[in-house]
Amino acid sequence: DYLKIVGGETENLNFGAEGVPLDLETEQAYLRSQCESADNVQYLAKANGEIIGTASLTEAPAHEHRREFGISLKKAWWGCGAASALTEAVLDFAKENGFEQLNLEVRSGNARAIRLYEKYGFRKLCTFPDFFKIDGESIDFDLMNLELTSAGD
Repeated sequence: DYLKIVGGETENLNFGAEGVPLDLETEQAYLRSQCESADNVQYLAKANGEIIGTASLTEAPAHEHRREFGISLKKAWWGCGAASALTEAVLDFAKENGFEQLNLEVRSGNARAIRLYEKYGFRKLCTFPDFFKIDGESIDFDLMNLELTSAGD
């Protein structure tokens, strides 16, 4: 239900008001794998008993040193510091577990999110033109990277 809400509030995610197309069994298996994994993490931000945001690190296939970062937040909570708190929790987890790099994909026009990522040291590597097509419109996404360790550390 949370994903349907945030998907319907913004065009900056790779899904819309339909949410992520997972059946209940697949979603439960995904969440169970997150809970059981020592290398992946899923944080939830809650207010008044309801989920207002989520942030995760997931393993990038065949890349033990690198993780994919993802974050979303209900629009009513934008600008209140919840996204920063979630990002800091993820970065702490990544550093504690010795990950060397974090990657993310962000819609090129999503200035608010890009400012958040840059605040924590992410840098733009490149732009993927036509990364998505939404209702026939081509959408560019930027690939961003954060180096957590440098060679020789």
